[in-house]
Amino acid sequence: MGGTEEQRTTGIRATSRDVARLAGVSHTAVSFVFNGRAEGNLSPATQERIRQAAAQLGYRPDPVARGLRRRRTAVIGLVTDEIASSPFAGRLLRGAMETAWGREHLVLTVDSGGDPAKEDAAVAELLDRRVDGIIYAAMSLRRVRVPEGLHRTHSVLANCLPEDDSLPAVIPAERAGGRTAARLLLDQGHRRLAHIGGLDDIASVERLRGFRDTLRAEGITVPKEWVVRTGGEIAGGYEGAVRLLEGVPADRRPTGIFAYNDRVAAGILHAATRLGIDVPGDLSVVGYDDQEHMAAFLTPALTSVALPHREMGEAAAALLLDAIDTGRTPAATVRRIACPVVSRASVGPAPTR
Repeated sequence: MGGTEEQRTTGIRATSRDVARLAGVSHTAVSFVFNGRAEGNLSPATQERIRQAAAQLGYRPDPVARGLRRRRTAVIGLVTDEIASSPFAGRLLRGAMETAWGREHLVLTVDSGGDPAKEDAAVAELLDRRVDGIIYAAMSLRRVRVPEGLHRTHSVLANCLPEDDSLPAVIPAERAGGRTAARLLLDQGHRRLAHIGGLDDIASVERLRGFRDTLRAEGITVPKEWVVRTGGEIAGGYEGAVRLLEGVPADRRPTGIFAYNDRVAAGILHAATRLGIDVPGDLSVVGYDDQEHMAAFLTPALTSVALPHREMGEAAAALLLDAIDTGRTPAATVRRIACPVVSRASVGPAPTR
Protein backbone atom coordinates (compact mmCIF):
# COMPACT_ATOMS: atom_id res chain seq x y z
CA MET A 1 0.00 0.00 0.00
CA GLY A 2 1.50 3.37 -1.07
CA GLY A 3 1.99 6.59 0.89
CA THR A 4 3.94 7.60 3.95
CA GLU A 5 3.11 6.31 7.42
CA GLU A 6 1.57 9.69 8.27
CA GLN A 7 -0.63 9.61 5.15
CA ARG A 8 -1.77 6.06 5.86
CA THR A 9 -2.75 6.85 9.43
CA THR A 10 -4.34 10.26 8.78
CA GLY A 11 -5.92 9.50 5.39
CA ILE A 12 -4.20 12.58 3.88
CA ARG A 13 -3.90 12.21 0.11
CA ALA A 14 -0.44 12.72 -1.42
CA THR A 15 -0.19 15.77 -3.70
CA SER A 16 1.88 16.49 -6.78
CA ARG A 17 4.04 18.80 -4.63
CA ASP A 18 4.81 15.84 -2.34
CA VAL A 19 5.90 13.87 -5.40
CA ALA A 20 8.09 16.77 -6.57
CA ARG A 21 9.82 17.01 -3.19
CA LEU A 22 10.50 13.26 -3.00
CA ALA A 23 11.77 13.09 -6.60
CA GLY A 24 13.85 16.25 -6.24
CA VAL A 25 12.22 17.98 -9.20
CA SER A 26 9.98 20.97 -9.79
CA HIS A 27 6.21 20.85 -9.47
CA THR A 28 6.02 21.67 -13.20
CA ALA A 29 8.03 18.54 -14.02
CA VAL A 30 5.50 16.38 -12.16
CA SER A 31 2.67 18.10 -14.05
CA PHE A 32 4.41 17.34 -17.36
CA VAL A 33 4.54 13.61 -16.55
CA PHE A 34 0.90 13.29 -15.53
CA ASN A 35 -0.50 15.57 -18.23
CA GLY A 36 1.22 13.69 -21.06
CA ARG A 37 3.70 16.46 -21.88
CA ALA A 38 6.91 14.87 -20.59
CA GLU A 39 8.34 13.79 -23.95
CA GLY A 40 10.76 16.44 -25.18
CA ASN A 41 10.65 18.28 -21.87
CA LEU A 42 12.10 15.71 -19.44
CA SER A 43 14.69 12.97 -19.77
CA PRO A 44 13.50 9.36 -19.49
CA ALA A 45 15.47 9.02 -16.25
CA THR A 46 13.70 12.02 -14.69
CA GLN A 47 10.31 10.73 -15.81
CA GLU A 48 11.03 7.36 -14.22
CA ARG A 49 12.17 9.02 -10.96
CA ILE A 50 8.91 10.96 -10.80
CA ARG A 51 6.81 7.85 -11.44
CA GLN A 52 8.67 5.90 -8.77
CA ALA A 53 8.10 8.72 -6.27
CA ALA A 54 4.41 8.80 -7.17
CA ALA A 55 4.14 5.04 -6.68
CA GLN A 56 5.93 5.23 -3.34
CA LEU A 57 3.54 7.93 -2.11
CA GLY A 58 0.43 6.32 -3.61
CA TYR A 59 -0.15 9.50 -5.61
CA ARG A 60 -2.98 9.60 -8.14
CA PRO A 61 -3.72 12.69 -10.28
CA ASP A 62 -6.97 14.45 -9.43
CA PRO A 63 -9.27 13.64 -12.41
CA VAL A 64 -11.57 16.58 -11.67
CA ALA A 65 -8.77 19.13 -11.64
CA ARG A 66 -7.20 17.57 -14.72
CA GLY A 67 -10.55 17.62 -16.50
CA LEU A 68 -11.05 21.29 -15.69
CA ARG A 69 -7.65 22.13 -17.17
CA ARG A 70 -8.52 20.20 -20.33
CA ARG A 71 -12.14 21.40 -20.32
CA ARG A 72 -13.24 17.78 -20.04
CA THR A 73 -15.02 15.65 -17.47
CA ALA A 74 -13.37 12.28 -18.31
CA VAL A 75 -16.90 10.82 -18.54
CA ILE A 76 -18.71 9.54 -21.64
CA GLY A 77 -22.41 8.76 -21.82
CA LEU A 78 -23.98 5.57 -23.16
CA VAL A 79 -27.68 5.64 -24.03
CA THR A 80 -29.31 2.36 -25.01
CA ASP A 81 -32.79 1.06 -25.64
CA GLU A 82 -32.99 -2.14 -23.60
CA ILE A 83 -30.10 -2.97 -21.29
CA ALA A 84 -32.37 -4.68 -18.76
CA SER A 85 -33.98 -7.13 -21.18
CA SER A 86 -31.24 -7.99 -23.69
CA PRO A 87 -29.01 -11.05 -23.21
CA PHE A 88 -26.25 -9.25 -25.14
CA ALA A 89 -26.21 -5.91 -23.29
CA GLY A 90 -23.59 -6.94 -20.75
CA ARG A 91 -21.04 -7.78 -23.44
CA LEU A 92 -21.40 -4.46 -25.24
CA LEU A 93 -21.30 -2.50 -21.99
CA ARG A 94 -18.21 -4.35 -20.76
CA GLY A 95 -16.40 -3.65 -24.00
CA ALA A 96 -17.21 0.06 -23.87
CA MET A 97 -16.49 0.42 -20.15
CA GLU A 98 -13.15 -1.39 -20.19
CA THR A 99 -11.95 0.56 -23.23
CA ALA A 100 -13.00 3.83 -21.59
CA TRP A 101 -11.40 2.86 -18.27
CA GLY A 102 -8.14 2.05 -20.06
CA ARG A 103 -8.16 5.61 -21.36
CA GLU A 104 -9.06 7.18 -18.01
CA HIS A 105 -12.78 7.70 -18.71
CA LEU A 106 -15.86 6.48 -16.92
CA VAL A 107 -19.12 5.51 -18.64
CA LEU A 108 -22.45 6.87 -17.43
CA THR A 109 -25.21 4.57 -18.73
CA VAL A 110 -28.90 5.31 -19.28
CA ASP A 111 -31.56 2.78 -20.38
CA SER A 112 -34.41 4.47 -22.27
CA GLY A 113 -36.59 1.36 -22.60
CA GLY A 114 -36.94 2.26 -26.29
CA ASP A 115 -39.00 5.40 -25.51
CA PRO A 116 -37.97 8.24 -27.89
CA ALA A 117 -38.96 10.91 -25.38
CA LYS A 118 -36.79 9.27 -22.72
CA GLU A 119 -33.91 9.03 -25.19
CA ASP A 120 -34.11 12.76 -25.91
CA ALA A 121 -34.29 13.52 -22.18
CA ALA A 122 -31.35 11.20 -21.45
CA VAL A 123 -29.17 12.89 -24.06
CA ALA A 124 -30.14 16.34 -22.71
CA GLU A 125 -29.27 15.24 -19.15
CA LEU A 126 -25.90 13.90 -20.25
CA LEU A 127 -25.14 17.13 -22.12
CA ASP A 128 -26.06 19.11 -18.99
CA ARG A 129 -23.53 16.99 -17.08
CA ARG A 130 -20.87 17.97 -19.63
CA VAL A 131 -19.97 14.46 -20.74
CA ASP A 132 -17.14 14.39 -23.26
CA GLY A 133 -19.18 12.38 -25.79
CA ILE A 134 -22.04 9.89 -26.16
CA ILE A 135 -22.46 6.36 -27.51
CA TYR A 136 -26.00 5.46 -28.59
CA ALA A 137 -26.43 1.67 -28.64
CA ALA A 138 -29.29 -0.56 -29.81
CA MET A 139 -29.55 -4.17 -28.75
CA SER A 140 -30.90 -5.34 -32.12
CA LEU A 141 -29.49 -4.17 -35.43
CA ARG A 142 -31.75 -1.65 -37.15
CA ARG A 143 -31.99 1.92 -38.43
CA VAL A 144 -32.76 4.35 -35.62
CA ARG A 145 -33.99 7.88 -35.17
CA VAL A 146 -31.04 9.91 -33.92
CA PRO A 147 -32.04 11.25 -30.48
CA GLU A 148 -32.38 15.00 -30.26
CA GLY A 149 -29.18 16.66 -29.10
CA LEU A 150 -26.80 13.89 -30.16
CA HIS A 151 -25.25 16.14 -32.82
CA ARG A 152 -24.24 18.67 -30.16
CA THR A 153 -21.32 16.54 -28.97
CA HIS A 154 -19.01 13.83 -30.25
CA SER A 155 -21.28 10.81 -30.85
CA VAL A 156 -21.01 7.25 -32.18
CA LEU A 157 -23.73 4.63 -32.78
CA ALA A 158 -23.25 0.97 -31.81
CA ASN A 159 -25.23 -1.95 -33.31
CA CYS A 160 -27.52 0.41 -35.22
CA LEU A 161 -27.53 2.76 -38.20
CA PRO A 162 -28.77 6.37 -38.19
CA GLU A 163 -31.85 6.96 -40.33
CA ASP A 164 -30.24 10.09 -41.76
CA ASP A 165 -26.70 8.64 -42.16
CA SER A 166 -25.40 11.59 -40.12
CA LEU A 167 -23.22 9.79 -37.53
CA PRO A 168 -20.52 7.10 -37.52
CA ALA A 169 -21.75 3.61 -36.66
CA VAL A 170 -20.19 0.32 -35.56
CA ILE A 171 -22.23 -2.76 -36.54
CA PRO A 172 -21.76 -6.52 -37.04
CA ALA A 173 -20.61 -7.76 -40.45
CA GLU A 174 -23.87 -9.68 -40.91
CA ARG A 175 -23.50 -10.48 -44.61
CA ALA A 176 -20.01 -11.87 -44.04
CA GLY A 177 -21.46 -13.92 -41.16
CA GLY A 178 -23.97 -15.50 -43.53
CA ARG A 179 -21.14 -16.37 -45.90
CA THR A 180 -19.27 -17.99 -43.03
CA ALA A 181 -22.28 -20.14 -42.12
CA ALA A 182 -22.57 -21.38 -45.71
CA ARG A 183 -18.85 -22.14 -45.90
CA LEU A 184 -19.01 -24.19 -42.68
CA LEU A 185 -21.63 -26.46 -44.21
CA LEU A 186 -20.04 -26.64 -47.67
CA ASP A 187 -16.69 -27.62 -46.17
CA GLN A 188 -18.42 -30.62 -44.57
CA GLY A 189 -19.73 -31.75 -47.96
CA HIS A 190 -23.31 -30.45 -47.62
CA ARG A 191 -25.03 -29.40 -50.84
CA ARG A 192 -28.73 -29.63 -49.91
CA LEU A 193 -29.05 -26.55 -47.71
CA ALA A 194 -31.97 -24.63 -46.20
CA HIS A 195 -32.53 -21.48 -44.14
CA ILE A 196 -35.11 -21.16 -41.36
CA GLY A 197 -36.28 -18.14 -39.37
CA GLY A 198 -35.90 -14.41 -39.66
CA LEU A 199 -37.95 -11.28 -40.10
CA ASP A 200 -37.93 -8.35 -42.49
CA ASP A 201 -35.06 -6.64 -40.66
CA ILE A 202 -31.49 -5.72 -41.62
CA ALA A 203 -29.93 -8.73 -39.88
CA SER A 204 -32.28 -11.23 -41.59
CA VAL A 205 -31.75 -9.76 -45.03
CA GLU A 206 -27.96 -9.52 -44.70
CA ARG A 207 -27.45 -12.99 -43.20
CA LEU A 208 -29.51 -14.68 -45.93
CA ARG A 209 -27.85 -12.59 -48.63
CA GLY A 210 -24.40 -13.66 -47.45
CA PHE A 211 -25.51 -17.30 -47.22
CA ARG A 212 -26.74 -17.18 -50.82
CA ASP A 213 -23.57 -15.35 -51.99
CA THR A 214 -21.37 -18.29 -51.02
CA LEU A 215 -23.72 -20.96 -52.34
CA ARG A 216 -24.14 -19.14 -55.65
CA ALA A 217 -20.36 -19.02 -56.06
CA GLU A 218 -20.41 -22.83 -55.78
CA GLY A 219 -23.26 -23.17 -58.28
CA ILE A 220 -25.80 -24.11 -55.61
CA THR A 221 -29.30 -22.66 -55.50
CA VAL A 222 -31.49 -22.87 -52.40
CA PRO A 223 -35.02 -23.95 -53.45
CA LYS A 224 -37.57 -21.26 -52.68
CA GLU A 225 -39.54 -23.59 -50.40
CA TRP A 226 -36.36 -24.23 -48.37
CA VAL A 227 -36.19 -20.60 -47.25
CA VAL A 228 -38.76 -20.58 -44.44
CA ARG A 229 -39.47 -17.25 -42.71
CA THR A 230 -40.87 -18.10 -39.28
CA GLY A 231 -39.65 -15.29 -37.02
CA GLY A 232 -36.90 -15.36 -34.42
CA GLU A 233 -38.15 -17.59 -31.60
CA ILE A 234 -37.88 -21.28 -30.66
CA ALA A 235 -41.46 -21.97 -31.80
CA GLY A 236 -40.67 -20.56 -35.23
CA GLY A 237 -37.64 -22.81 -35.59
CA TYR A 238 -39.66 -25.85 -34.55
CA GLU A 239 -42.49 -25.02 -36.96
CA GLY A 240 -40.13 -24.39 -39.88
CA ALA A 241 -38.18 -27.58 -39.31
CA VAL A 242 -41.31 -29.72 -39.09
CA ARG A 243 -42.56 -28.13 -42.31
CA LEU A 244 -39.29 -28.98 -44.10
CA LEU A 245 -38.50 -32.38 -42.63
CA GLU A 246 -41.63 -34.25 -41.53
CA GLY A 247 -42.57 -37.14 -43.83
CA VAL A 248 -39.85 -36.29 -46.37
CA PRO A 249 -37.52 -39.14 -47.49
CA ALA A 250 -33.94 -38.68 -46.31
CA ASP A 251 -32.60 -38.28 -49.86
CA ARG A 252 -35.01 -35.41 -50.60
CA ARG A 253 -34.65 -33.27 -47.51
CA PRO A 254 -31.91 -30.78 -46.54
CA THR A 255 -28.79 -32.14 -44.88
CA GLY A 256 -27.79 -28.73 -43.51
CA ILE A 257 -29.81 -25.83 -42.08
CA PHE A 258 -28.65 -22.30 -41.37
CA ALA A 259 -30.83 -20.83 -38.63
CA TYR A 260 -31.53 -17.10 -38.33
CA ASN A 261 -30.44 -17.19 -34.68
CA ASP A 262 -29.76 -19.58 -31.81
CA ARG A 263 -33.37 -19.59 -30.59
CA VAL A 264 -34.55 -20.71 -34.02
CA ALA A 265 -31.77 -23.32 -34.03
CA ALA A 266 -33.02 -24.62 -30.66
CA GLY A 267 -36.45 -25.16 -32.21
CA ILE A 268 -34.87 -27.00 -35.15
CA LEU A 269 -32.99 -29.32 -32.79
CA HIS A 270 -36.19 -30.01 -30.86
CA ALA A 271 -38.04 -30.85 -34.07
CA ALA A 272 -35.23 -33.11 -35.27
CA THR A 273 -35.35 -35.07 -32.01
CA ARG A 274 -39.11 -35.48 -32.27
CA LEU A 275 -38.80 -36.67 -35.87
CA GLY A 276 -35.99 -39.14 -35.11
CA ILE A 277 -33.43 -37.23 -37.20
CA ASP A 278 -29.93 -37.36 -35.75
CA VAL A 279 -27.92 -34.14 -35.42
CA PRO A 280 -25.26 -34.04 -36.77
CA GLY A 281 -25.38 -37.56 -38.29
CA ASP A 282 -28.39 -36.88 -40.54
CA LEU A 283 -28.68 -33.10 -40.29
CA SER A 284 -26.22 -30.31 -39.46
CA VAL A 285 -27.42 -27.06 -37.90
CA VAL A 286 -25.66 -23.68 -37.68
CA GLY A 287 -27.04 -20.97 -35.41
CA TYR A 288 -26.27 -17.28 -35.15
CA ASP A 289 -25.61 -14.99 -32.13
CA ASP A 290 -23.76 -17.49 -29.89
CA GLN A 291 -26.27 -16.55 -27.21
CA GLU A 292 -24.80 -16.77 -23.71
CA HIS A 293 -26.23 -19.49 -21.44
CA MET A 294 -27.94 -21.11 -24.44
CA ALA A 295 -25.87 -22.18 -27.46
CA ALA A 296 -23.34 -24.24 -25.50
CA PHE A 297 -26.06 -25.98 -23.47
CA LEU A 298 -28.29 -27.29 -26.26
CA THR A 299 -28.19 -30.97 -27.27
CA PRO A 300 -26.03 -31.26 -29.23
CA ALA A 301 -24.08 -28.10 -28.36
CA LEU A 302 -24.71 -25.58 -31.13
CA THR A 303 -22.17 -24.35 -33.65
CA SER A 304 -22.94 -20.65 -34.01
CA VAL A 305 -21.75 -17.49 -35.74
CA ALA A 306 -21.14 -15.10 -32.85
CA LEU A 307 -22.37 -11.53 -32.68
CA PRO A 308 -19.38 -9.39 -31.64
CA HIS A 309 -21.15 -7.27 -29.00
CA ARG A 310 -18.09 -6.84 -26.79
CA GLU A 311 -15.95 -5.88 -29.79
CA MET A 312 -18.61 -3.39 -30.94
CA GLY A 313 -18.54 -1.76 -27.51
CA GLU A 314 -14.76 -1.58 -27.62
CA ALA A 315 -14.69 -0.17 -31.15
CA ALA A 316 -17.42 2.42 -30.49
CA ALA A 317 -15.69 3.64 -27.33
CA ALA A 318 -12.30 3.82 -29.06
CA LEU A 319 -13.75 5.76 -32.00
CA LEU A 320 -15.47 8.19 -29.63
CA LEU A 321 -12.39 8.68 -27.45
CA ASP A 322 -10.22 9.28 -30.52
CA ALA A 323 -12.63 12.04 -31.56
CA ILE A 324 -12.53 13.53 -28.07
CA ASP A 325 -8.72 13.47 -27.98
CA THR A 326 -8.27 15.04 -31.41
CA GLY A 327 -11.25 17.37 -31.25
CA ARG A 328 -12.28 16.15 -34.71
CA THR A 329 -15.74 14.80 -35.45
CA PRO A 330 -15.34 11.33 -37.03
CA ALA A 331 -16.70 10.82 -40.53
CA ALA A 332 -20.23 9.39 -40.77
CA THR A 333 -18.97 6.02 -41.95
CA VAL A 334 -20.01 2.46 -41.06
CA ARG A 335 -17.48 0.11 -39.50
CA ARG A 336 -18.38 -3.57 -39.67
CA ILE A 337 -17.00 -5.92 -37.02
CA ALA A 338 -16.31 -9.56 -37.96
CA CYS A 339 -18.65 -12.26 -36.62
CA PRO A 340 -16.45 -15.22 -35.61
CA VAL A 341 -17.48 -18.88 -35.67
CA VAL A 342 -17.82 -20.83 -32.43
CA SER A 343 -17.60 -24.51 -33.43
CA ARG A 344 -19.38 -27.11 -31.33
CA ALA A 345 -21.13 -30.41 -32.00
CA SER A 346 -24.11 -29.60 -34.26
CA VAL A 347 -22.21 -29.66 -37.56
CA GLY A 348 -20.76 -32.84 -39.07
CA PRO A 349 -20.03 -34.37 -42.48
CA ALA A 350 -22.89 -34.64 -44.96
CA PRO A 351 -24.55 -38.10 -44.95
CA THR A 352 -23.41 -40.23 -47.88
CA ARG A 353 -26.83 -41.49 -48.94
